[in-house]
Amino acid sequence: MAATSEKITFPGHTGEMLAARLDMPAGPPRAYALFAHCFTCSKDIFAAARIATALAEYGFAVLRFDFTGLGASDGEFANTNFSSNVQDLLEAANYLRENHAAPSLLVGHSLGGAAVLAAAGDIPEVRAVSTIGAPADAEHVIHNFGAAIDEIDETGSASVKLAGRDFTIHKQFLDDVRGSSLTDRLGKLKRALLVFHAPLDRTVGIENAGMIYGAAKHPKSFISLDDADHLLSRRVDAIYVANVLAAWSSRYIDDSAQDEKLKAPDRGVLVRETRQGKFQNQVVSSDHQMLADEPKSVGGLDSGPSPYDYLSIALGTCTSMTLRMYADRKGWDLGRVSVVVDHDKVHADDCADCGEREGRVDRFVREISVEGDVPQEWADKLEEIAGKCPVHRTLEKSSVVATKVMV
Repeated sequence: MAATSEKITFPGHTGEMLAARLDMPAGPPRAYALFAHCFTCSKDIFAAARIATALAEYGFAVLRFDFTGLGASDGEFANTNFSSNVQDLLEAANYLRENHAAPSLLVGHSLGGAAVLAAAGDIPEVRAVSTIGAPADAEHVIHNFGAAIDEIDETGSASVKLAGRDFTIHKQFLDDVRGSSLTDRLGKLKRALLVFHAPLDRTVGIENAGMIYGAAKHPKSFISLDDADHLLSRRVDAIYVANVLAAWSSRYIDDSAQDEKLKAPDRGVLVRETRQGKFQNQVVSSDHQMLADEPKSVGGLDSGPSPYDYLSIALGTCTSMTLRMYADRKGWDLGRVSVVVDHDKVHADDCADCGEREGRVDRFVREISVEGDVPQEWADKLEEIAGKCPVHRTLEKSSVVATKVMV
């Protein structure tokens, strides 16, 4: 199974559809990350694509998307600002939360770095945040507008050439970034922070990294990108960032999984929502930790057996254990016992095994196989003994479920 990159869309903060890519690892994701691109860039800029691909190779699933009005996303860039970018980020996190799992890691490049710092406090599942060549304040982008700043202030808008393209900038954009301060948010971040910055960055000066680092509280780290340019256009620089990110974030993200280990109740089993996806639950029985989920076809993550799968598992394992106990007591050499259980809901009129029941009933079909060469009389006895499995008897009889809601 190879890593994949899937094109997706989701609604942004105004309802306009945003274009995105979800880079998935070869196996089950160790965590989900959300990447925010630089000002007027797109999700497909080399740095974003290379870092997302490299993180996927380390087991991360990475969502990168185009902000409203940029790249392949709908909407008008002229109607956006820094605050709207932050809202788009929150919608991206919500998309992951509802369809996969909420992001544990936020990564932002340039103004995208300022955006993830502003958004992190509103995404409770985030454990670690990283910025790459980020300004210490959103207002920093205004210097890119040059002489057009006065025209925007006086007339309300102006055309500005950025990265070789013409963009219309309205005064509301200037007013928004001028009123957006990251200082307070940095002091209250309460997430691990890693700041990447190149000392010779001519677009966003190194002093910005110093201000971000100084305003944040520990745990925080700084990595110098030596002679890398602002856009990380060299492949070696983008890969270096991804390699360091994967190693650094593992300390906080992998540890968070340990923090979530639940203590088993004194009696019975504990089932608790993980808040990853719509249906995923953590199941604790004694010292055993498992997941329960639903298939993707019904909105789950398919990260574990469904409730009815667990019911079939109970019947299958009980059957196998009951047959093993009987065979050992009789001294029969059965070889390995295997049990396949299939569950379905059928109408009683169409079910020859359902007796006098009416309406729709739950029907379990159990197929038992053994590796040993057994005579027919043994097979007949095994079928009889399987019917004495305790779970089998429980399923065939009426049960009583007493419920208490603890508030």
